[in-house]
Amino acid sequence: MEQIKLHISYLIFAFISFYSLGQNNTFKGYEIKGDTVVFAFDARDYSKFTQEHTEQTHDFEDFDIENVVVSGEFNLWSRDNWKMKKIDEFNYELRKHIGDFTDEFSWEFKFVINNAYWAEPSKKDPNVSKAIKNGRKLRGVYNLKMYTAYPNKDGNACFKLKGYKDAKKVILAGSFNKWNESLFKMNKTKTGWELTLQLKPDVYQYRFIVDGHWMEDPNNPNKTENEFGEYNSVIDIKEYTAFKLKGYTNARKVILAGSFNNWNEHEFVMRKMDYGWKYVVPLSGGKHHYKFIVDGVWVVDPNNSVKEYDGNGHVNSVCMVK
Repeated sequence: MEQIKLHISYLIFAFISFYSLGQNNTFKGYEIKGDTVVFAFDARDYSKFTQEHTEQTHDFEDFDIENVVVSGEFNLWSRDNWKMKKIDEFNYELRKHIGDFTDEFSWEFKFVINNAYWAEPSKKDPNVSKAIKNGRKLRGVYNLKMYTAYPNKDGNACFKLKGYKDAKKVILAGSFNKWNESLFKMNKTKTGWELTLQLKPDVYQYRFIVDGHWMEDPNNPNKTENEFGEYNSVIDIKEYTAFKLKGYTNARKVILAGSFNNWNEHEFVMRKMDYGWKYVVPLSGGKHHYKFIVDGVWVVDPNNSVKEYDGNGHVNSVCMVK
């Protein structure tokens, strides 16, 4: 499996079931539940398997499954590290925190049976990619694809384009899907076009493609110039993050200060709780340094073991938002 060179497609994260890309296609092999990626293998969904060394494809009937492993770009195509848990006679499952994955937008993966056989998805599955070895496509051998953003009617980023009712098709393209020009088809509404996505916290650039014509979001003043002398619209997806300082219940005032508010010593006054102090602030994706100011005294977070120097000789606590 390690030798297979994969053709990476520029799509976006989607659910195994119930969610589609505007075309009623359901994606196979994984599901996103909050901050957890749930890999799911159902033997009844597969009719073929490929022998790894001979590349010969055989029928799946009466195959004796001893174990199933998730193997992909995210774990260097390991055949034994990500072993799945058997749920019943047909189903296997593996749960991974989304933080176990890098900031790449897409990965290809496969289910490996008995550490040696590749379960072959159907070429009709919407999230498949032809496997390539030494520059040639392998006959009948496919990989499943997984993505870090996905359409979700309850997602955290709603994109709207008002007007253009006579347009035949409007596409949303951006840095969150590597500027794919066809897959993010927006839905027509009474006032224009709309699509809601679930995105990891980060700063993204995007544009609309109206019947082949690229344009910025006319209703978003936040934009940046691109290499074509035009503008990309910008959206900052943030995640509400709770900072807690346990203890110090006798303190009169506690302030949260960090790189996210330019170390302001007065702005974020923490709320007193039974266990200590709390403050919730929306943060962009990435690394943030912070400290607490307890009655004028700066202290690191005693319950956070992750600390770093800031380049000026100071040690700060670190919060990672993914």
